[in-house]
Amino acid sequence: MALLQTVHLEHLPQSHAIHVALYQDIKNATFLQQQLLAGNTDFEYALIDAGVIVSKRHAFAAAYRAVNDLLESRLRSRNVHSEIVFSLSPNNNASESFRRFGITPSTTNLLIIKVTTPSSALTASEIQSHLTSSIEGEQVPFEDSILQQLTDVPRVKKIYKLNSNGGGGKKNGQLNGTGGDGLSISRNGEESERKELELLVLGAMALRGVTN
Repeated sequence: MALLQTVHLEHLPQSHAIHVALYQDIKNATFLQQQLLAGNTDFEYALIDAGVIVSKRHAFAAAYRAVNDLLESRLRSRNVHSEIVFSLSPNNNASESFRRFGITPSTTNLLIIKVTTPSSALTASEIQSHLTSSIEGEQVPFEDSILQQLTDVPRVKKIYKLNSNGGGGKKNGQLNGTGGDGLSISRNGEESERKELELLVLGAMALRGVTN
């Protein structure tokens, strides 16, 4: 079953499609990183450590910004795929953004984004085929419920300089499920905090754009 997700983001041309795949338990991260560093055009993807992605919206926000910058001829990195990684950053240090958000030899969970344009004739099935033959890992659905299991919340908070109470932390005992319906309280608390974390992260990304 092909799990590659293809979307057309609102306010972007239909000719610029976003293809997204999520993998767990990657075994060949070193090889994949080497292909990027070598400039292998077969591996023109945004290869992102899934541990620093809090939601689909988080990933799509970075993709939207990068494609928009491509269309406006204002890319600040090598191509639209490296720009996606850079767009996740809360600051303008490109090399730091690649270290924090990009694939490293220790990456075990990987989010892959491919942008196709009128000049790139690749189809979704061709992209999926290449990923299947190149990635040593388990492909899983690109869904918030899966991403939440992979997110390293303390790491995200450190990168985006969020305080300990801002998103993902315990509040008023909610994560402990205290009360008559402990399970419901726990789930509601976690969902609320996850949304708060997402908003704080998106706000930090947007602030970088304002202060450029």
